[in-house]
Amino acid sequence: MPQYLLSVHHGDEDAMGQGAPAEQILADVAAFNNALLADDRMVFAGGLLPASEARVVDATGPKVEMRRGTFLPGALQLGGFWVVRAADATEALELAERASAACRLAVEVRPFQEES
Repeated sequence: MPQYLLSVHHGDEDAMGQGAPAEQILADVAAFNNALLADDRMVFAGGLLPASEARVVDATGPKVEMRRGTFLPGALQLGGFWVVRAADATEALELAERASAACRLAVEVRPFQEES
């Protein structure tokens, strides 16, 4: 079954969604996670620490460079993700709709490359 990345991007000001109490959002995300597990759709999921905890390592040149922060500049950063199994893109989008409703943030859907 194909796998899809459902990623949540946000800025620090909306890290916990919009307007709902953090406890309710966490409960809704936990319920979504439990439903994925019950339906054997969950491959892996995780929430990330703030972007200030990120490090970029670049070993493409003659000298390895390391810096604090994220790879891409800007206000929006990756905050968490799910890797899910879905029969097709339509089902993956339906899962993303449920994920977005649970975390109160937009969710990006990207298919993984097929193994050859």
